[in-house]
Amino acid sequence: MNEETKTAQEAISEIEDLYDTDYVVGQDNIEKWGFDMHAPVFPVSAALIALFVIGSLMFPEQSREMLVATRTWIQETFDWMFLSAGNIFVLFCLALIVLPVGKIRLGGEDARPDFSVVSWFAMLFAAGMGIGLMFWSVAEPVGYFTEWFGTPLDTAGFTEEARTAALGATMYHWGLHPWAIYAVVALSLAFFSFNKGFPLTIRSTFYPLLGDRVWGWPGHIIDTVAVLATIFGLATSLGLGAQQAASGLNFLFDVGSGLQTQVIIITGVTAVAIISVVRGIDGGVKLLSNLNLIFAFLLLMFVIIASSLGGFFSNVARTFSGYVEYILPLSNPVGREDTTFYHSWTIFFWAWWISWSPFVGMFIARVSRGRTVRQFLTAVLLVPTLVTVVWMSAFGGSGLDQAAEGVGELAEGISDSTLALFQMLSHLPLTGITSFLAICLVLVFFVTSSDSGSLVIDSITSGGKTNAPVNQRIFWATAEGVIAAVLLVVGGSAALEALSAGAVSVGLPFTFLLLAMCVSLARGLYHERQLIEYNDVLRQ
Repeated sequence: MNEETKTAQEAISEIEDLYDTDYVVGQDNIEKWGFDMHAPVFPVSAALIALFVIGSLMFPEQSREMLVATRTWIQETFDWMFLSAGNIFVLFCLALIVLPVGKIRLGGEDARPDFSVVSWFAMLFAAGMGIGLMFWSVAEPVGYFTEWFGTPLDTAGFTEEARTAALGATMYHWGLHPWAIYAVVALSLAFFSFNKGFPLTIRSTFYPLLGDRVWGWPGHIIDTVAVLATIFGLATSLGLGAQQAASGLNFLFDVGSGLQTQVIIITGVTAVAIISVVRGIDGGVKLLSNLNLIFAFLLLMFVIIASSLGGFFSNVARTFSGYVEYILPLSNPVGREDTTFYHSWTIFFWAWWISWSPFVGMFIARVSRGRTVRQFLTAVLLVPTLVTVVWMSAFGGSGLDQAAEGVGELAEGISDSTLALFQMLSHLPLTGITSFLAICLVLVFFVTSSDSGSLVIDSITSGGKTNAPVNQRIFWATAEGVIAAVLLVVGGSAALEALSAGAVSVGLPFTFLLLAMCVSLARGLYHERQLIEYNDVLRQ
């Protein structure tokens, strides 16, 4: 044995010792009432959620005031931290794409993807921000243009500059930054689960920093925070989806769009989500995600053609150029004067994405075995951003064209965010058909978000198992619907405020965990790259 081979074997042994653990998935679990519960993550999470639901229903006004006060304090105190963290996540992911660690394959060198590229992309995109894109794609840019939502960087409304700023700021909120947040969690989970054999749960991603302590109280706290962040982030999206679907039904069929209708929608969709979550990823989420992709493509093509093909390409250029022009100024937390816009929108969106990241990240991780780090990040970070440019150019651009030309209700601004999409569609042909298709799309996105989230929370609260009992999946799917309904009830006429306050409140603590996760992932990928290099030496 030559000296180089001996050195390589010793180095491999040292690195493998760093990730040697005696922990067994499910060793801390309690099997009772048909559940397979990880102690104490499941009971503590369930108890805190029950406390929130009961307390909010008993004291709705006080709960709303507390949620809004908490959101205001977080936005004013930690605005710089949210914005800086978002920038760090983008730079971190872009660096991993170009660095040598990009060649590492999730699951090992011989692993191959479980899903086709189309199904894989459909699932990650549907889970990532489907409802949000439907809700805000028209309302957000038009709201900025007409000065209803505050303007980015205090740009004067109703001007050509305002149109570019509106589309640029909207893309800023829905482009690289949110997908970088998702990618950090997803890549960390996929790497430590598939390459290191750790349980598919958030605590596993901190093993390089905490060692075997991740299986103790530090890990319990991490997973509990992840569960709460996930369920409140989901509740925010489900609440928005219920509001928009109710407004769409009112717009089309003159059905009341109040709280009762919204709760009925949440109940019905949660029931469908339960059926889907029982069927699992292949029989439920994959099928619905592919269906979503078809619906979304049909609606997108219609809006592009019916609005104006030339106008669409003009809006694509405006959206892309606006994104490039405004991404750096909007990423700067120092000396900002547009505080209304900055706090009410950017900080809310960043907290919302962060609260969604355990759910979206774990779901993307589960369906991404076999991809290289470079393939993974390119798909999760860059491809959705390009698709979002097209989506926002079609829907937001069409809404802006109507507002700028004084056509319809959008010319007056956004009096009701839930109606903006339908108001835009009402000035295109086949309004009834396209509006109904939009409602169906919202509802299917609603279901995919709920059942994907249930599978993820189920995995965390069962200690990383991916085949926990059906009863457990049903419990979490039901809990998501209940919290969404409670936030709507508590918020009353200011339901959107209560929904966003819930997301911001749980997004703050998880932001600190995400920053630490970047350090842990970098260390893990560095060690993996060393292992590959030393094994190459042994094979020579």
